[in-house]
This record gives sequence, C-alpha cells and structure tokens, in this order.
Amino acid sequence: MDSSALFQEFPVLKSDELILREIEECHLHDLYEIYSNENVFTYCGIIPRQKKDTVLKMIGHFKRDYLKKSRVKWGIFPAHKHESDTLVGIIEAFDFHQRVNMATIGYFLAEAHWGKGIASKAVNMVVRFLMEEVKLNRIQAEVMPSNEASKQVLRKNGFMMEGTLRQAALWTGKGIVDLEIYGLLQEDYQKLMR
Repeated sequence: MDSSALFQEFPVLKSDELILREIEECHLHDLYEIYSNENVFTYCGIIPRQKKDTVLKMIGHFKRDYLKKSRVKWGIFPAHKHESDTLVGIIEAFDFHQRVNMATIGYFLAEAHWGKGIASKAVNMVVRFLMEEVKLNRIQAEVMPSNEASKQVLRKNGFMMEGTLRQAALWTGKGIVDLEIYGLLQEDYQKLMR
C-alpha cells in the first residue's frame, strides 16, 4: 500500500463528468440536504442529522479523520462548470489494513441524484485510484441484503459477492443487521482492464 498517494495531500480525482474532492464548510448547505434526509440512510448505519451545526462539526471530523490517516471522505461534484460546487454525494475509503493491503469503501448520494449513474462512476474513479495509485490488493464493501441499487453499483465495477455475515454488525438506528460482503482483488481489476 502506498500511503503517500492517499495522505501526503488530499487526493483530488477527476473525470469528464465528476470531480471527487475534499468537503469544506462552503458545502454545508448541500451536505445538510444529504445528512438530514432519512431516505438517503435507509440502508446505512447512520442516523440522519437534523441540526445544521451538527453537520458543520462533521466537516471538521472529516478533516480530523483524514489527518489521522484513518479515512478519506470525498465529496462528489459534477465536473460541469456551472455545477462544479454542488455537492451531490459522498464516497469514502476507510478501514485501511496495511498488512493485508486492503480497504473498505462506502458511498451515498443526495436523493435528487439517484438513478443517474453517478455512484457507479464515483466508485469506478475511487477503485481506479486505490488499485493503480495506492496499489491496494483488495477493496471491499458491506451492503445490507435489501440494498439492490448499491449491489448493482458494485457489480458494475467488477465486485463479487463473497458471502453474507449473518447478524454480524450493530448499525446505529438499525440494530443488529446482516451484511453482504462484496470484494474486488487486484487480479480481478487487472482482468477488467484488459
């Protein structure tokens, strides 16, 4: 794992359609729109936040976690000039295991941007970065069994379902839940790139 690619400076990822970059205080309104919407967190272990000042504090937590080298939380922004400061979602990499050379990813979008292929494109960008620049051997994602949209995003990006962890996690607001594990190995990624 090349940690310097992750933590030397905040990695900005760009494609023709999206820019993944750091979330700042100027994005508070859009971030609040995401975090206050219960529908966004139907399949997450996150409780919606109803106070703007709580969401503002979270931006500081994102930075703190990055500086502690424990989590990279990218804001998902459209690449089009007139929308380039509109936060449409979040994608993150966390649970970095140096010895195993792996990380976990997670993502969610503002409800207004569901069904547009944005999550699939953002996952593709992060996977490419983590496999090619950070040189991870494994990326995984944990998904609630009923979250078909998220499973589709992962399958589109070459992830395979590896199994179900039955009653294996305590998720805030959900209690003890089953989780399906999806994984992508460096060797799988190399085959996809051929």
